[in-house]
Amino acid sequence: MLLYIEHSETQCEGAEVVDECSDKSLRPNCLMMPPPRAELLLPRFVIFHRRPRAARSCSFSVPPTLPVNAAAGSAAPASGKTHARLLAAALHGATVKKTSRLSSPPPPRRVAAEQGRGAAISIWRAEQGRGGEGILLLSPPLPMLVVTKPGQLPVEFLEPSAAQKLVIGFDCEGVDLCRHGALCIMQIAFPDAVYLVDAIEGGKELIEACKPALESEYVTKVIHDCKRDSEALYFQFGIKLHNVMDTQIAYSLLEEQEGKKRGYDEYISFVSLLADPRYCGMAYPEKEEVRTLLRQDPNFWTHRPLSEMMIRAATDDVRFLLSIHEKMMEKLSKVSLWRLSVRSELYCRCFCINDNKYADWPPLPTVPDEIEPDVYVPEVDILSVLDVPPGKMGRVIGRKGSSIMEVKASCNVEIHIGGAKGPPDRVFIIGPVQEVRKAEAILRGRMLEF
Repeated sequence: MLLYIEHSETQCEGAEVVDECSDKSLRPNCLMMPPPRAELLLPRFVIFHRRPRAARSCSFSVPPTLPVNAAAGSAAPASGKTHARLLAAALHGATVKKTSRLSSPPPPRRVAAEQGRGAAISIWRAEQGRGGEGILLLSPPLPMLVVTKPGQLPVEFLEPSAAQKLVIGFDCEGVDLCRHGALCIMQIAFPDAVYLVDAIEGGKELIEACKPALESEYVTKVIHDCKRDSEALYFQFGIKLHNVMDTQIAYSLLEEQEGKKRGYDEYISFVSLLADPRYCGMAYPEKEEVRTLLRQDPNFWTHRPLSEMMIRAATDDVRFLLSIHEKMMEKLSKVSLWRLSVRSELYCRCFCINDNKYADWPPLPTVPDEIEPDVYVPEVDILSVLDVPPGKMGRVIGRKGSSIMEVKASCNVEIHIGGAKGPPDRVFIIGPVQEVRKAEAILRGRMLEF
């Protein structure tokens, strides 16, 4: 990380105010300007501290994937007219590890975070005593490694065991990812690194080397909406994804715990989850940028070598998951944790139907013994698969989805249609047993209508 101080009397055009200090004696407005397109490989951020007489700026140049430790120093050095106030900048996603020379180390408050086209910068502020400048030492961003051979992955992942249980962030990218859409990359986030498992360069042998971990009860896979990822792994590599903590489901259960009304058809997107300050509080504008590229080029994830944009997008999809998981697990009740484990397993097998009707999948989790006898335990969730006769899917769905929406509202269940990705002739219903049976009856009735 390179740090240098410049003095300027002018304000930079295009900079955006992201915080205003309440201290009128110092009165710095913190401005952040994203880098121009020309600096994709070496992103640069400029933070301005506007003063009554001059603008004092700090410029940070950082590589998109920093492999070494970095500490940010004071961005607003003390002057003769003011006592010191610290502004430290570090890579987005870093965490405070230590404070130095602060009279009373306060919990740092993140006041702004803005992502650019490369590494992102978070601005942190902490009060400082009059004894001199203070420094916040921050942990570095997670290193990233593109994996093309099994030996590049951690041994504890390749050989899961009860003695060394793991929690990993997990996601997959591909071409219209499903049973037929090719899986191109698996992203695996550990606490100390992100591994991009290249299914194209490494081939089937590389993905199959990951099978023991992906099916293991000793490796918890934290993922946001695992249905299509699981389908691709199952039909393309024979992997039955197991022991998943799905953050989309966890979010819904936490909202329910807090007494908020929610329909079964309301699913939070990963971008919205990241933006929620309770779990991350981070904007993710690059996601829409990648979606635009995918619309323009559906084979985006097949291109090799991996571009900087591809690496950054794949890494960003998993590097926050472990932090989100930790915050969610602290809040989930024992009953909610059980419901989360059951529904996550149902999500894993949702689109993976075959002739054996899930007989080769692990059994669903039972109600744990540690739940007190007097605690209310909701009816267990199940997955039901309805076969739809040829020509009847339109009646099941209804005009603009009206029939499906009516069933969801009256039965409080999730209903998933295979659609273009398939399977096209089946309807998947997830919810409490009695509600699912009611939904089945309504949908069967719709199929019989002329």
